[in-house]
Amino acid sequence: MADTLAGSPPEAPDAVPEFPMPRAARCPFDPPPGLKELQGQGPLTKVRLWDGSEPWLVTRYAEQRALLGDARVSSDIDRPGFPSKASSEGGEGKLSFIMMDDPEHARLRRLVTAPFAIKKVEALRPAVQRIVDGLIDDLLAGPQPVDLVEAFALPVPSLVICELLGVPYDDHALFQENTKTMVSSASTAEERNAATREIAGYLATMIGKRLAVPEDDLLSSIAGRITTGELDHQQATEMALLLLIAGHETTANMIALGTAALLQHPDQLALLRESDDPKLVASAVEELLRYLNITHQGRRRAVTEDIEIAGEVVRAGEGIIVVNEIGNRDPEVFEDPDRLDLTRDARRHVAFGFGIHQCLGQPLARMELQVVYGTLYKRIPTLKLACDLQDVKFKHDAFIYGVHELPVAW
Repeated sequence: MADTLAGSPPEAPDAVPEFPMPRAARCPFDPPPGLKELQGQGPLTKVRLWDGSEPWLVTRYAEQRALLGDARVSSDIDRPGFPSKASSEGGEGKLSFIMMDDPEHARLRRLVTAPFAIKKVEALRPAVQRIVDGLIDDLLAGPQPVDLVEAFALPVPSLVICELLGVPYDDHALFQENTKTMVSSASTAEERNAATREIAGYLATMIGKRLAVPEDDLLSSIAGRITTGELDHQQATEMALLLLIAGHETTANMIALGTAALLQHPDQLALLRESDDPKLVASAVEELLRYLNITHQGRRRAVTEDIEIAGEVVRAGEGIIVVNEIGNRDPEVFEDPDRLDLTRDARRHVAFGFGIHQCLGQPLARMELQVVYGTLYKRIPTLKLACDLQDVKFKHDAFIYGVHELPVAW
């Protein structure tokens, strides 16, 4: 099926489709049409990966939540049957606790939960508002057209996570460039590993400095866990690496991709631009997270015990891929799911996952997006694309979806 969509000769009817599937060029905001077809056939389908393995693809919302919340489903990439993203040996490794199971996952996650609690995050809102306003001031004072990714979408979350962690923003180029390499599907295993080592080495040095002279930041808190014996230096470095990457790459992509989508839906953009209702802004963030969902490689897991679900038995040692981008378009849950509607109650979306591995930083991401979406289009009401949408380069080559550049003018 996937090869047919890509233009290759038709396969036999019982052939296993390949994953990931090619996206539709005509609408870069929609999931591949092959995923919608599979969802219509049923909630679980065997697919073939680059290495010949055949995990289950989970395409419907109810089964996605059920499996992500099941203790018999493992995030440990060393488990038999875990569906690898890497296309060459050595290109995938554990990234702190997100690729572990309880109880170790829970122990490590608890060590960094406090700074991402809703009350703590809300206390940061005025600072984030100042960052956003300052960057918009710079946009308005500078030349146009301008690349919104470079001038705004990347700096907003980078400044925020640098402030939270205690990483000097002057060093942002180091982790932004290396992160691009780490999340690019075009990178070789050697390139990804080298990029990871460079950022990890930098953070290990920073943690060493915080061990000697603690400050009022998250790196110092992580370093303090080494002193108490709760972490070793490597674990502390891996944790800081995860927070640094997750804290800017995902939100930056949502800022730029969300803006691109809104500019293609002027009626929805007008709602944001003309309203001062914070509830509408919050609703818009949830709907854009549902509609766009930047995680297109799926949440991958290994099954540790047989699970009977949706008339199928997923055996121990088999892998599953939960494709949230099509789960968030499930017509059984979201009426007219391919329509962007900022007034929709989209809070049930699974853009941040579900279960024990649900995104730790989601309160921070939500708050940042609320400030951005609630400010940018009011302050620059004539914002527009400075090129045709078909000329925008979307990140089909990355594990986190977005745009490489977004030329805008006003």
